[in-house]
Amino acid sequence: MTQALAQPTPGTASGDPTPSAPPLLPLWAAVPVAALAGLALDAAFPSLGWWPLAYVAVAASLVTFVGRRAWGAVLVGAAFGAAFWFPHVSWSSRFLGDDPLGWVPWVALATSQTLLTAAVSPLIALAYRWVPRWRGTRAVRLAVLPLVVAGAWTTRELVLGSWPYGGFPWGRLGMSQSASPVAPVASWLGVSGLTFCMVLLCAAVIEVVRHAAAAPSAGRGRWLTGVPAVALAAVLVALPQFPTTPAGTLRVGAVQGDGPAAYVDEREPGDLLRAQLDASEPLEDERVDLVVWPEGGVGADPVADGGAATALSSAARRYQAPLLVNAASWRGDRMFNTSFLWTEGGPTATHAKRHPVPFGEYVPDRAFYGAIVPSLVNLLAREYSPGSDAPVVDTGDAVVGLAICFDVVFDDVVREGVQGGAQAYMFQTNNADFRGTDENLQQTAMARMRAVETGRAVVNLSTTGTSQVFGPDGAPGPALPADEAGIIVTDVELRDGVTAGVLVGPWLQRGIVVGTVLALAALAVAGRRRA
Repeated sequence: MTQALAQPTPGTASGDPTPSAPPLLPLWAAVPVAALAGLALDAAFPSLGWWPLAYVAVAASLVTFVGRRAWGAVLVGAAFGAAFWFPHVSWSSRFLGDDPLGWVPWVALATSQTLLTAAVSPLIALAYRWVPRWRGTRAVRLAVLPLVVAGAWTTRELVLGSWPYGGFPWGRLGMSQSASPVAPVASWLGVSGLTFCMVLLCAAVIEVVRHAAAAPSAGRGRWLTGVPAVALAAVLVALPQFPTTPAGTLRVGAVQGDGPAAYVDEREPGDLLRAQLDASEPLEDERVDLVVWPEGGVGADPVADGGAATALSSAARRYQAPLLVNAASWRGDRMFNTSFLWTEGGPTATHAKRHPVPFGEYVPDRAFYGAIVPSLVNLLAREYSPGSDAPVVDTGDAVVGLAICFDVVFDDVVREGVQGGAQAYMFQTNNADFRGTDENLQQTAMARMRAVETGRAVVNLSTTGTSQVFGPDGAPGPALPADEAGIIVTDVELRDGVTAGVLVGPWLQRGIVVGTVLALAALAVAGRRRA
């Protein structure tokens, strides 16, 4: 009888932790560890930008889910989410300026993201419980389990990035790596594919350590199970960027006017346009193919405002180049955040922002939220509608892709630009609402990642800064500091061709979500049958 009890549990490898093993960390320890992991992940993003901490954060967070049941997973997921989201989007407290209720947008945004993070976190805990219950062999623990865990983490990220009201894909794990050696992975797999690979690596390392700790009698040989994880890390670091084809250059004059562009800034009609024109004066002595102004740089609808239209046409004539400008514009009874390609003869092409910011550029379910916080809802009078036109314009010298401010975080806009023939990107944004915060630096890092992912140069231009140019490989180019008027004149490299990340990215996202859900469903059925 003693010998029978000493045999390995069916379905497990001798020396491996059993499927019914308790959590690696008791709940009282897992909660603070999860919170520290959230803080570490925030530090991986700008302004600190310590990207290696992203791997520490993921590994620490995953450890808190091992052996955890659903409600425990919700709790540690909430701790991780709160510690990440509250500092990460603290800039949103500046949206209403010095209003006494300015903290409300920040708390509402961070709380909603924390609750969503907590609600989807049990997927990760289920992976850790159900995969070993199905097969506890060493091969399954070292290979299959990390794949399902990575799928669960990425699925959680995709849920947050798509729901509600179009989602808030701001804190994606892969975006933390824009300055790291693994950034080129996004050009092969997209940003979500990079997220998946990062979590896969961390989960694999955890299982290697767990196996080594559970089988000390194997000596040094027990660490040989870490060879695949080391190989994965080497591939991620060594993978070159997916190649695109050089197609010439475009000389761009990008102008940061630093006008009173915040929603709560006091200004007179024409102040924003005047600031941009003043900052653009040096272009009269330059030769450029395209002049780019930031989001909201005109300050009035140039189609409806004759004075603004005349000023833009006159500027295009003086600079001897078309202007890419942006303003709020009306079409019938609907208002759009619109970019115009403006020549001496007026506008020749337009693109309207695809994803207006909920509670920033429009209020969804206005009647409902107005009944809860009428003083805040009434402060936001504008109601931008989402655009539907292609995010590209043909300047005559090149086809440029567009993403207006918040649109830079959405894969569909960037992908559609490449598919529409974009040879470089002009990202127009306005960070004036968040002066003195990390928001502009976080967005600039995302612009850099888009350059790597698409193999396209990016001109990321802000009304108030930070503005910067990135090469098709993400290499930093000329920049303008925040809160200073200035101009960048540079030759932007043009590229043709579609990267694998752009082509397969959306299919990979669907595959990860569907594959993870089906895998967990199959594991649930298998577990019931075994029971």
